[in-house]
Amino acid sequence: MRFVMPCFYAALACVSFGIIFELHNWKYLFSGALTGMAGWLVYLLMEDCRIVPRFFAATIVVAALAELLARIFKAPATIFLIVGIIPLVPGGGMYYTMEALINSDMQLFVRKGLETAASAGAMAVGCSLVSSMARIMTVWRRNRHSGPRSLS
Repeated sequence: MRFVMPCFYAALACVSFGIIFELHNWKYLFSGALTGMAGWLVYLLMEDCRIVPRFFAATIVVAALAELLARIFKAPATIFLIVGIIPLVPGGGMYYTMEALINSDMQLFVRKGLETAASAGAMAVGCSLVSSMARIMTVWRRNRHSGPRSLS
């Protein structure tokens, strides 16, 4: 029950960004919001884990839902991925990194900077992994249904 409002705010942020991104179709806005909300829920549910695995798992959920919605709506997965990933962007980490630099706290600057870079890297790897798996499955499915090929 304690995750209801944070997930609602994540969905609201996704809808707001979708409007800025000029998504005029309501089903895309709603689907992107649900994608972002699901990713944020996974992030919140993994509160006992370290920060990088939380970002990685939540990004995998967002990217997988984006690929699924792309198949359902026959639209690019990027639409749902960009809108759905907004709650996970480590903006707070970037802010605290720069704040530590301005305050000349080099130890905190390095720690926050590495943490933020690792979080962003985990997000990139998660998106790439899901996208690659979706492409592999599509090619495999296409080849499976095309029948045997001759060697000539």
